[in-house]
Amino acid sequence: MKRTKALLAEQKAGKNIIVVLVCTLVLLNAAAAGGKTSVRKKGFSCNGLRSMARVYMAYGDYTKAQPFVEQALSLAKKTNASNSQLASCLIDLAYVYEKQGKLPLAEEMCDMGLRLQEKAYYKTHPYVAMTLRILSTIYQGQGKYRQARPLLDRAMVIMKKNHPTDEQVVAPFKVDIANLLTAQGNFAEAETYFLQAIESLNKSYGPKHLYTAGVLGDLAGLYMLQGRYDEAEKLIEQTLPIQEKIYGCEHHLLTPTWLTMAGIYQSKKNYAQAETLLQKALITIEKKQGAEHPLTGRILSRLGELYLAEKQYSQADDVCRQAVKVLENSLGADNDCTAMAFNNLARLYIHQGKYSEAQELCQKALDVLENTLGRNHPNVVKVLETIAQLNSRTEKTIKVAKLH
Repeated sequence: MKRTKALLAEQKAGKNIIVVLVCTLVLLNAAAAGGKTSVRKKGFSCNGLRSMARVYMAYGDYTKAQPFVEQALSLAKKTNASNSQLASCLIDLAYVYEKQGKLPLAEEMCDMGLRLQEKAYYKTHPYVAMTLRILSTIYQGQGKYRQARPLLDRAMVIMKKNHPTDEQVVAPFKVDIANLLTAQGNFAEAETYFLQAIESLNKSYGPKHLYTAGVLGDLAGLYMLQGRYDEAEKLIEQTLPIQEKIYGCEHHLLTPTWLTMAGIYQSKKNYAQAETLLQKALITIEKKQGAEHPLTGRILSRLGELYLAEKQYSQADDVCRQAVKVLENSLGADNDCTAMAFNNLARLYIHQGKYSEAQELCQKALDVLENTLGRNHPNVVKVLETIAQLNSRTEKTIKVAKLH
């Protein structure tokens, strides 16, 4: 009982630290970016509303953050606030929309914010670099990898003009490049960026800092994709306790860690543990972000892949169809995540003998992946394997028909 109370106290203290740090940083940023605006509405200024929103944003509560940011933007427009203030409101709203999976809206807000920010400061200001990071993340979420990379390269050039490359403030930019390279299948280059960032973060934040732990989790995800499961597991064993100490054991911001762990369990054919984690992630994200969120679709896709590996085709049928529906509605049919959901459904159709439907889905998936990721991406290989399986089945069917 005492140990439980102590853990709860630690969690509460961790949460309070986040809130205090975020409020401090936001108020300092507000003072620099637009602190001269003193107009208040119902007792709140734009900066006050943004500060309240960022407390919720820090803890991943984007639904509660949204009205504060929207009110701040409305107030900034009505009071003819400075370009810097208006830009900050737009960029905050873009960040919230991106986390909610409203990617086209997020892109629109971020574009507007970036243009105003460049007017308010100058094109090589560090604030501009940070906004370029947000915009690149939005593009990556939409599968626009070719558009995302130039933004990060430009951001890195700006940061290098203002800071030494091994400083802590540059590390998040390296992490974003590493995550983008991972999505594109450039695993060796991604690992280099991750290791550079981790070295910097260990020196500045320390190995037990929440952000450092998150980057270790990203690297674990990369190792899992490479089949380096033992290395991935060691990193996740460092990541999870730090995140649980701050957020608690059931928080939705732990979802990326759960997904990596599920992949590790699946590689060991420990399907029960993998399913438990995927179901936990699915319930948590559906509750917090909604059944139509892109992340919900990606988790469903992972769950469908697991059921196919287990040959649990009845469970796979429902889950694979749901994944396709959610991802098509939220990301569109030409997104690489949707393409992998097509591939899973095609594999199911092959088992069910629906060869023409499977062929159509395979072709859709292949076209999307080759266009967005190139012909040598690991996911393209997965689709080609499905096509080979389909060809094998259809050839056997033709041979059997001839024998009859």
